[in-house]
Amino acid sequence: MVDFGQPKPHGKNKKDGERGGTVMIFNTLLEAVDARIISQDEQRHSLWMKMLPSLAFQIGRLIIGQNGILSTPAVSCIIRKIKAAGGIILTASHCPGGPGGEFGVKFNVANGGPAPDVVSDKIYQISKTIEEYTICPDLRIDLSRLGRQEFDLENKFKPFRVEIVDPVDIYLNLLRTIFDFNAIKSLLTGPGQLKIRVDAMHGVMGPYVRKVLCDELGAPANSAINCVPLEDFGGQHPDPNLTYATTLLEAMKGGEYGFGAAFDADGDRYMILGQNGFFVSPSDSLAIIAANLSCIPYFRQMGVRGFGRSMPTSTALDRVAKSMKVPVYETPAGWRFFSNLMDSGRCSLCGEESFGTGSDHLREKDGLWAVLVWLSIIAARKQSVEEIVRDHWAKFGRHYYCRFDYEGLEPKTTYYIMRDLEALLTDKSFIGQQFAVGSHVYSVAKTDSFEYVDPVDGTVTKKQGLRIIFSDASRLIFRLSSSSGVRATIRLYAESYERDPSGHDQEPQGISSRLLQQSVAAAPYLGQGVSPHHCAS
Repeated sequence: MVDFGQPKPHGKNKKDGERGGTVMIFNTLLEAVDARIISQDEQRHSLWMKMLPSLAFQIGRLIIGQNGILSTPAVSCIIRKIKAAGGIILTASHCPGGPGGEFGVKFNVANGGPAPDVVSDKIYQISKTIEEYTICPDLRIDLSRLGRQEFDLENKFKPFRVEIVDPVDIYLNLLRTIFDFNAIKSLLTGPGQLKIRVDAMHGVMGPYVRKVLCDELGAPANSAINCVPLEDFGGQHPDPNLTYATTLLEAMKGGEYGFGAAFDADGDRYMILGQNGFFVSPSDSLAIIAANLSCIPYFRQMGVRGFGRSMPTSTALDRVAKSMKVPVYETPAGWRFFSNLMDSGRCSLCGEESFGTGSDHLREKDGLWAVLVWLSIIAARKQSVEEIVRDHWAKFGRHYYCRFDYEGLEPKTTYYIMRDLEALLTDKSFIGQQFAVGSHVYSVAKTDSFEYVDPVDGTVTKKQGLRIIFSDASRLIFRLSSSSGVRATIRLYAESYERDPSGHDQEPQGISSRLLQQSVAAAPYLGQGVSPHHCAS
């Protein structure tokens, strides 16, 4: 944190035209399993007051969400709206730090997106040169009071300004320019209204769900659940998937609601469910959104230039892109790679298998945006979630997909596993090998260690995962993950394509089991003494 405020140069800053000071967004997210990030007032003020004076050396204006809360998409939105130098997000979401892994810092740059590697590396190098930093324990800011507060500090800029902003308003205004709110409101309030159930999982999205879906679009107040942000998320893990969003899943299985959604703690990831608990996989959701962008006014006006997906994400998106005659950019995992594509005008829509989807309206994945896209598609097509998904499968085929995480591994062990796997898979003799799993025979068509050459600046990113591509378009991917706080993790992604409609109703768990057997047959290292955690289907 101190890196951003000490009186030393660390990159280019944009200037605030009013006062000549650098503008930054600073916000806290409800992203901790205990009370260490935000909790009672005294603890909250202690955190802020120790950090703010350090920031104030080089920053003339600071924007903070009311009560310290902003969603990650809202941070991106505000950075872009006011042309800020960047934003700091306190979150343990994907890169936990601190003694218990309950605290982390994320920096978003001036385009509103995650810092690229070159910026993160520079910050790290500077952090090693810091010898001292300043605190001001007596400085107190009322985070609940909207408006401007000014302070006379011994810093470069006088006065030092702090602005407390409504966490929803600026983001909501952007959404109004993207969607046909009248069409969505008619869907949620008309004679044949769609009954929805939306779970904020006691994360940051509560205020957004209530203000946008209930107040603005007319959904009944009881449509939204777990909307009070809590520092411990009500004792639950705020991850929008079938493992953790069980309250929503059980409600949807009852058949009363036609549409369900859940959000993660900082609001950038989401899950979609249809009536009776019909699950829409993240990769399917991305492909279906791509195939129906004409339902959204923003895309009818701006057009569609291209799509992006992380390499592990299923290739369902590629089939849509081929039918639309637009390019697909396959990138390493991490939203920062999409930002460069969108800034250059190459990419309109992008997504990842980990329940994240977004477009060029921001430079972050955006859970609520994705939910509004789905509601817009339902309103336009006048079909249920399940009907829309099944129509998509009938047209493009179904991609069965799953991810298994091998967690808690020794870093040294993962190094040797990946080294030996790469040697095995990239040997020329591996091409053409066949693996029988039950009655299915998989023939290896291609293998490689994925590397990405950025089409914008030519930057090369190597060793982003090992791929086995089979002759029937099925894939196996092995990747070391840097987003887990539990020692070391190897992620295994398995994809099987089924074109024949008669095969679209197979039990996903059965397919997952077959794919896991296939992976162990191809890579026996993963069958020796470690058991995977099944994450997604």
